[in-house]
Amino acid sequence: MGENDRREHGRTAMSAKVKVRHGVFGEFLFSTRDISDGGIFIVVDGEFFDPAIGDKVEVQVQGLPVPAPVLEMEVVRKSNDGFGLQFADQ
Repeated sequence: MGENDRREHGRTAMSAKVKVRHGVFGEFLFSTRDISDGGIFIVVDGEFFDPAIGDKVEVQVQGLPVPAPVLEMEVVRKSNDGFGLQFADQ
């Protein structure tokens, strides 16, 4: 990691569909770009989804043979193409 990279966990590229639920903006289906032990990055294309840093969201991986657990996550980073979400228990 570079000296300006403050990430605590290494990232692994991973594309998965996730359902994201926000108390104000509602429910969306996004793709992930990467995952780490600390969280995920979701790619937001063309949807109006603009949470504030610190907002809580519920996230559930889609397309598995059994329903995945719903996880509480926090918005910790915003970029031009999406959002970094951190697992709430981190």
